[in-house]
Amino acid sequence: MIVKPEWLRVKAPQWERVGSVKEILRDLELNTVCEEASCPNIGECFNAGTATFLIMGPACTRACPYCDINFEKKPQVLDPTEPNRLGEAVRRLNLKHVVITSVNRDDLPDGGAVQFSRCIEAVRHVSPQTTIEVLIPDLCGNWDALAIILAARPEVLNHNTETVPRLYRKTRPQGDYSRSLDLLQRTRVLAPKVYTKSGLMVGLGETDAEVRTVMADLRQVDCDILTIGQYLQPTAKHLGVQTFVAPEQFAAWRQYGEALGFLQVVASPLTRSSYHAEAVQQLMQTHPR
Repeated sequence: MIVKPEWLRVKAPQWERVGSVKEILRDLELNTVCEEASCPNIGECFNAGTATFLIMGPACTRACPYCDINFEKKPQVLDPTEPNRLGEAVRRLNLKHVVITSVNRDDLPDGGAVQFSRCIEAVRHVSPQTTIEVLIPDLCGNWDALAIILAARPEVLNHNTETVPRLYRKTRPQGDYSRSLDLLQRTRVLAPKVYTKSGLMVGLGETDAEVRTVMADLRQVDCDILTIGQYLQPTAKHLGVQTFVAPEQFAAWRQYGEALGFLQVVASPLTRSSYHAEAVQQLMQTHPR
């Protein structure tokens, strides 16, 4: 068994602040990916009063062997009150930037696109100054559904490629690398003012050359923002970690990504898709659309 290195240790959270955020989430009956996916940064983010909201969940219709989100439960019927409850959470937490994501809902014809749209609209209604990022699944290639989400005008559309093409069969058996790239490229065409974002997890057996190829592919579809973080095995039944990548390698990828032309590259062992997502506000000021 590979021993977790020192650089992956996180400080114990201040549970008073964490508890207050959890209390709001429980009161409004909302899920967060921070909790459902066992994110290592939950303490830091909750202490800062931020959270990534998980809508239409917490049961997923896919069974990706790296992910800790539940796939054994039956997906819920969509709740028409969820958008307003999410908007209320944004108001109570006084969020300047909010991330809205979802489980895969392949059981829905639109993959949940209308629910995403309604959640964006609800946040806009109660907090028009809050910037909104949506982290969406691949929608099974339903580009009409993608257009519905983009019509609600999120500032950032995030869709993770997750890993290198060679490892898709093992890590994302129901995903498709080309489809993910296509989604990001179509977003640029349908909504030129929206910032596009994608993320990679490393430590699953990929090579440096493969990571760099994915980075280049993402720039080919004009992706603006990239996150790269270390994969951590949630439980013994999930895929094992093949390598703990050193911080120096993340720094090298960050430099390479900046040279490729990404507007922002966040790369470190503890980086996750929504980690420090609020930094996009500064990017929007320096690179307005």
